[in-house]
Amino acid sequence: MKKKWLGAIGSAALAASGLGVYLSNRLMYYRKKEEQFILEREVSAKRINLKNYEELPKEEVWIQSSFGYPLKTVFIKPYPESKKFMIFAHGISESKTNSIKYMNLFLKFGFNAVLYDHRRHGESGGETSSYGHYEKHDLKNVADELLKREGEDTFFGIHGESMGAVTTLLYAGTLEDRADFYIADCPFSEFSDQVAHQLNRVLKIPGKWLIPLADAFLKLRERYSFKDVSPLQAVQHIEKPVLFIHSLGDDFILPDMSKDLFDHKKGPKKLYLAEKGAHAQSLNENPEDYERAIADFLAEFFPGRGWPSL
Repeated sequence: MKKKWLGAIGSAALAASGLGVYLSNRLMYYRKKEEQFILEREVSAKRINLKNYEELPKEEVWIQSSFGYPLKTVFIKPYPESKKFMIFAHGISESKTNSIKYMNLFLKFGFNAVLYDHRRHGESGGETSSYGHYEKHDLKNVADELLKREGEDTFFGIHGESMGAVTTLLYAGTLEDRADFYIADCPFSEFSDQVAHQLNRVLKIPGKWLIPLADAFLKLRERYSFKDVSPLQAVQHIEKPVLFIHSLGDDFILPDMSKDLFDHKKGPKKLYLAEKGAHAQSLNENPEDYERAIADFLAEFFPGRGWPSL
């Protein structure tokens, strides 16, 4: 009887270990899109004009991450005398190429731009994704480089999409509230809730039951836990203005998460909920309203800076 019990316990432990490795692998090595696919998709949708992009004055820069890998960064300065800059943080599985459409919008407002690839994405180094936990330090490295080059008096904002939005909020709320403003497009509010939602949605598994197991293996393998990726906690410490954006039709990261983040943010803030679009499609499906939301946000919190009238 004792041997049977030991065998059963051993089998259960082995199964749990296998499931823990599987779940943590799904998170650490989330499937990336090929760079050529991203480029062709954006060009085909007319969100990138390659000739126009290639003609922009730019400098490719390698920035050393605090964790030792290189970050591929592009500084784009169509306004060489301007001290206004935007840093763009892309979403999981994407690359800096996906940020070009957002850059094009902000060029209209007189901003120069900084595009970069997250760790493990595009041309940057790094072996795993951490949904903002380690990425927030990379974002700080990029911001440090911008201010070193352009001066501490640089007026700059950070725009993040999806994981990039989470990274932006974690950077501002846990490391340094150094940018002048932030735009968080379709972030999740709690990593554990988002993982549970995806387990329910994609794998048809009761996600909340598996969170402790996935969390334990993340701690063991990556040295962080779900509670360390909490934009809901971080946003309460951000004093600078934040514009939250989400599509009402998003079923990948639910729009209620941005509503919750907005409610917990103290001080200057705005919320734009796009009528159309799935995940990370607010700009693509609602371009005029998206631009208007940006214009209204800038005009309200930074008046008198010569923003173009729409």
